[in-house]
Amino acid sequence: MTAKFQTVPEILLHRISATPDRVAFSFPVGATWKQVTWKEFGEQVRQIAFGLRALGLQNEERVAILSGTRYDWVAADIAILGAAGATTTIYPSNLAEECEYIINDSGTKFVFAEDDAQVAKLQKVRSTLTGVKHVITFDGKASEDGWVITLEQLKEKGKAATATDWEALVKTIKNQDIATLIYTSGTTGKPKGVVLTHDCWVYEAEGIHELKLLVQDDVQFFWLPLAHSFGKVLEVAQLLIGFHTAIDGRVDKIVDNLAVVKPTFVAAVPRIFEKVYNKVVEGTRQAGGAKWKIFKWALGVGREVSALRQKRQEPGGVLAMKYALATKLVFSKLQARFGGRLNYFVSGSAPLSRDMAEFFHAAGILILEGYGLTETSAASFVNRPDSFKFGTVGPPLPGTQVKIAADGEVLIKGRGVMRGYHNLPEQTEETLKDGWLYTGDIGELDSDGLLRITDRKKDLIKTSGGKYVAPQNIESKFKVICPYVSQSLVHGNNRNFCVMLVALDKENLTVWAQQNGVSGDYEAVVKDPKTKEMVKGYIAELNKGLASYESIKNFAILPKDLSLEDGDLTPSLKLKRKAVETKYKSLIEGFYDGSVAAV
Repeated sequence: MTAKFQTVPEILLHRISATPDRVAFSFPVGATWKQVTWKEFGEQVRQIAFGLRALGLQNEERVAILSGTRYDWVAADIAILGAAGATTTIYPSNLAEECEYIINDSGTKFVFAEDDAQVAKLQKVRSTLTGVKHVITFDGKASEDGWVITLEQLKEKGKAATATDWEALVKTIKNQDIATLIYTSGTTGKPKGVVLTHDCWVYEAEGIHELKLLVQDDVQFFWLPLAHSFGKVLEVAQLLIGFHTAIDGRVDKIVDNLAVVKPTFVAAVPRIFEKVYNKVVEGTRQAGGAKWKIFKWALGVGREVSALRQKRQEPGGVLAMKYALATKLVFSKLQARFGGRLNYFVSGSAPLSRDMAEFFHAAGILILEGYGLTETSAASFVNRPDSFKFGTVGPPLPGTQVKIAADGEVLIKGRGVMRGYHNLPEQTEETLKDGWLYTGDIGELDSDGLLRITDRKKDLIKTSGGKYVAPQNIESKFKVICPYVSQSLVHGNNRNFCVMLVALDKENLTVWAQQNGVSGDYEAVVKDPKTKEMVKGYIAELNKGLASYESIKNFAILPKDLSLEDGDLTPSLKLKRKAVETKYKSLIEGFYDGSVAAV
């Protein structure tokens, strides 16, 4: 691809000029949604950018954002880049000590903090944040000593700047300047700061634009964590393409918002699809009778249609009539949950089960799986609407190269690849060799050049018998088979058999307990022998599709669900495998020393 733009602010200035009166964003204010045009967005961004310059921000100096996903996050981020600075992303779930590490390691000079609760984290470690000059809060209060100021106070400082002033400042920004420092969520050890340049993001936006995955008339519903690269890439793509984004990061409002926004496009992580799948399937199963029979019939018809469409064929005759009826009776209700005009989802951040993708496709909802890392500015591979293949993450974006190492590791080269890890030259040298990024993922290219990811290299289990087991694949299968599972973890490295820890979904489990005469709170239900028998049945079903060396010989139900708050999951809802294994070390050891009874 030939680059038309050099930096992200160049793209923004073009967008403001090209479509000033089109709606850029909408976001909830009370019970209504406020709309912002590109011209209005540009004015707000310019004020914030020059407010930062007035406070002393210099080119490539870092400004952190400590906030949940919201419109102000986007405005602040684009303003930081428009002020020639670089954004340091921090998850709002990070503890004060974690914020302290990221801010100091990155050399951050200013911090945007969402509210008083986030400001309090910074105040707690203020004595060590010697490089931070000011904190700017979106919703919180200013401090008496002036260290904390409000967003409105910052805008006031930048109001005098003109469009001409801004254009002159943008010209000082270089293609290879740092745009973003994203700290990996740290499934092991301390997070590493991934250095991504303006060129990384420009390339990503142009790649998405060239593929026509999104067009100007699309409406995106956006809820992803903006501290994550998956969210960031869509933020920059929007600037180039110019579509409307409705933004609200409250996960508990996703379903309600979809019905209101009626998006044509949504990006999500597999956990969202798993929760919808479990709720739909289990709710219909519990209803029983004719409703369950009709659902199973419709799903069977849908799977026939899905199989044809995967071959790029359309149903005809009797099958087309059956599918129209199945859609009217069953699938239209599921489609309505997503707003009724969705073209497709894009799934990323973690592996999506092929069975899950095929279930939704049977219901007339297409999920395109993609793949990338923080180190590759998120999007490196993605399936296309007209050439998807379930079980793969599709072909690379134009301009991205891929090869598979002798041990199966996926290697990537291209403009989206990071400059390196901040302040970590040794780790950078280990990961970047001759321009190739060693991803740490194991995969294979099929005959069509599509990539299939099988597991994380570090997560692969080698049994004491010398057999390799891919735990993510088994865990993904189990989520499709058992509608009550929230998370599971397969363990068996250097052991003579594999075991599983199972965390159950509270909402679905409560319904099951009522139906099966199991009383008490969640903790009591997971301890009930009936619950263990129920899970045992699903484990047996799982084992039917596994080789003997990878089958689950024993399992335990955890006393509570795994969560982000307890440090079990990353902010993008991936399992922190080592953290969970450490937490339940004695339980795992019990499987092998005989203290945990066999099932």
